[in-house]
Amino acid sequence: MKIATWNVNGIRARQTQFHEWVEQERPDVVCLQEIKASSAQVPAALCEMEGYWCYWHGTGGYSGVGLHVSKERFPERPAFVHPDFDHENRIVTARLPGVTVASIYVPNGGKDFPAKMRFLQAMERYAAAAQAGGETFVLCGDLNVARADIDVHPKERRPVIGQLPEERALFEDILAHGLVDVGRAQDPVNEGLFTWWAPWRNMRQRNIGWRLDYVLASAALAGRTLECVVRRDTGTSDHAPVVAVFD
Repeated sequence: MKIATWNVNGIRARQTQFHEWVEQERPDVVCLQEIKASSAQVPAALCEMEGYWCYWHGTGGYSGVGLHVSKERFPERPAFVHPDFDHENRIVTARLPGVTVASIYVPNGGKDFPAKMRFLQAMERYAAAAQAGGETFVLCGDLNVARADIDVHPKERRPVIGQLPEERALFEDILAHGLVDVGRAQDPVNEGLFTWWAPWRNMRQRNIGWRLDYVLASAALAGRTLECVVRRDTGTSDHAPVVAVFD
């Protein structure tokens, strides 16, 4: 099973890139963030992509998430659900046979840091409840926290939002509920493993970035990971897709 996540930074601006990427990658589950479009604004060619159950959750030019599921692997349309802490169209889940997958876009926190912390705290409670219920689940998306110093290029390390100790502590609290950071587990010492680059001074080309996009999987599923890679050369968003493959 292949699960992919990508902050597209505007689905209308990245329509062709997204379609080409899906056709090439053929993930079983596609999680999108920052679609910046309501379902009515999503290009018709993407509203119901061939071979996928498609769900778009946005209201316009800000935030928004999407979640798309392969009809070949999952012939019945899944239930798409919003947890009660959904805020600004930032989370949708799909309940699939044997696993629940969530597409998540955590607030940046620059304009309202307490709101970001409340969202992360709600995620922690959600993860705790899922673990208590014996669920196998995968949390995917732009979590807007660089988990540790290794997840930020040395030139970018500083005490700013996205790298603050209280954010990182909440991230670890979420992981403590039976979850594994699959990307880091697969590549534990790579100091150049980034998923976001500031869109100036050739930061992406120079790989001066942050790791903000994650696949967090229940331990039993994470133990069957075949690979988890960053598609750094895909698209013109300031984020790159992350693709995980499970046996």
